[in-house]
Amino acid sequence: MSRLLIKGAESALPTGSGTASTFDSATVVRVVNTSESSDHVVTVVESAGGTVVGSFTLVRATSELIEKQNSHAIFAENTAVRGSKVGYTN
Repeated sequence: MSRLLIKGAESALPTGSGTASTFDSATVVRVVNTSESSDHVVTVVESAGGTVVGSFTLVRATSELIEKQNSHAIFAENTAVRGSKVGYTN
């Protein structure tokens, strides 16, 4: 059974590609949609303002773990989506 190792403070995801965050070069980011009424799109880009790697809809009131390259950055369409740098531990 693995557990999360919290490695940074939670903060709202930026809302544009140009301000996308690497979350301090994280390779795993936990994202949570704090909205109870709206789903929001989360996007991973190669770098702030860079080419889109992929995106997904984060359903309201849920969380997901995103594994990414440390140089990749993340943004969301709404600041209701928050993120934190995490890791795995045994």
